[in-house]
Amino acid sequence: MKKLFLLFLILCTIACKDHPDTDNSAQRLNLLAEKYIRLGLTIGQYDADFVDAYYGPDSLKPTGLPKANFPKDSLLRQVNGLIGQLIEFNSTVTNDTLAKRAKWMNSQLIAFGRRINIYSGKYQSFDQESKDLFGVVAPSYPESHYQQLLARLDSLLPGSGSVTSRFEKLASQFVIPKAKVDTVFKTAIAEARKRTLAHYELPANEHFTIEYVTGKPWSGYNWYQGNYQSKIQISIDMPIFIERAIDLACHEGYPGHHVYNMLLEKSLYKNKHQVEIALYPLFSPQSLIAEGSAYYGIEVAFPGSEKNKFLKEVLLPLAGLKTENTDLYMEALALKSRLAYARNEVARGIVDGTFNLAEQTKWLKTYGLREENLSKKDVAFINKYRSYVINYNYGQDIVKTYIESKGGTADNPAKRWEVFRWLLSNQVRPADLIDTKK
Repeated sequence: MKKLFLLFLILCTIACKDHPDTDNSAQRLNLLAEKYIRLGLTIGQYDADFVDAYYGPDSLKPTGLPKANFPKDSLLRQVNGLIGQLIEFNSTVTNDTLAKRAKWMNSQLIAFGRRINIYSGKYQSFDQESKDLFGVVAPSYPESHYQQLLARLDSLLPGSGSVTSRFEKLASQFVIPKAKVDTVFKTAIAEARKRTLAHYELPANEHFTIEYVTGKPWSGYNWYQGNYQSKIQISIDMPIFIERAIDLACHEGYPGHHVYNMLLEKSLYKNKHQVEIALYPLFSPQSLIAEGSAYYGIEVAFPGSEKNKFLKEVLLPLAGLKTENTDLYMEALALKSRLAYARNEVARGIVDGTFNLAEQTKWLKTYGLREENLSKKDVAFINKYRSYVINYNYGQDIVKTYIESKGGTADNPAKRWEVFRWLLSNQVRPADLIDTKK
């Protein structure tokens, strides 16, 4: 008994010695996190697209008006200085949680520096830009890759004429009448929410509002307001196809952006007081996680044939549309989704200056299956958001591969929801997903 008591005293002594060091390290990191927040919000005073969401304390917001000229050099010095401080912090800290927080902020700060340069007109190649901003370089495929996929779609679609024209003819049967858009969307959102609540307990006061807008380069956007509230905007100046109701309900809402932001706020900001998570910089590795999980969330919520089933049984009748050809349409959409990387090639060509307008139009129309107005909208999006496009397709593929590597396969939906929740509730870098040994 004396030996056990002595061992207990030794362990208590060690624990008491360890806690002050850990507390001091946490305090040091929290001060660096506040610098990170202040720096990000200062950049956002100039670059209106930089801050996607902020729900932290007002005391960290910049005071006074921004300078007349963009202070590029000063901001870059602050970025590099903070990166240095975080590297120094990580060279001494022994707590894994603190080390991961510091590494996460470091990867975000690399993106800060790249975006500062872009905003001031100093550019790098598409691949270097995406590496700095989002932590990855998306694969590039030769034109023959898309030609092979297009040939498969060609053999699937009935009738004569170009693949694009035949796909448009099929898709035109599934356009939601404008008078039914709101009803269809709200029904899809309610179903996506119900499916998410079956697996996750969400904050009791969570809520979002829907606005229908025009003149935007995107089809939908979630503006997270903090305190588990979102404002979701849906663009209605182009035809909205019936499957987009499910896609946007999941992507912008449940279990996509709305749930992602809520779980981060609840798990990290409110429960663990990790202030840095309260700032979401749009041009950062966090966006690859956000967009990749939001797209993959469609498959999580509506696995296998369940999306097709819900369309046939609920949304199509609700919209007053016929259900015939639904199976053919969904099969064509699955093939079309594999052509999504073609938009990356267009973005790469625009950013690198290797695609002229004719080549942009050709790739978007031929391999993106985009009619002229949608093609113009794609180009407008790329000109504004540049290499951001990789977050949708490559981000989704990275998330899917990671979750399945952890056992979250179609045969194990409970595990899929479990791993997906971990992804939505933690500070995750793209490198953490690509290196599945971590």
